[in-house]
Amino acid sequence: DFVNANILIRFDDIVEVTSHDHVILQCADIVTGAMFFRLNKLHLEKNEETGRRGKRTIAKEKLYKHIHKRICEIRPNFNIGVSTSNDGHLSNKWAYPYSHWKFTPSQVVKKNLQL
Repeated sequence: DFVNANILIRFDDIVEVTSHDHVILQCADIVTGAMFFRLNKLHLEKNEETGRRGKRTIAKEKLYKHIHKRICEIRPNFNIGVSTSNDGHLSNKWAYPYSHWKFTPSQVVKKNLQL
């Protein structure tokens, strides 16, 4: 798709950055962190001693719910567990304000994680 669109990304164009220095990257960190938190069911974790969820866990879940609500305004019926589609048009990859890919590890990675 990049080649067809005449977009070239050279290896030298990819650099490491510290998100603390870039507000937009901090926002991306927050959104991806909230998605990761929900996809991995971390919002259900409880403190072993109290049997209750911690303040940060509750705050992260509230943040996820807010982000989800906003995404649903532009992608009705958004499901975090399913990749969004381009509705059959490759150009929609660039036109849609939000796209989401569900990353699933390969069988090899799953086996290694279980070791």
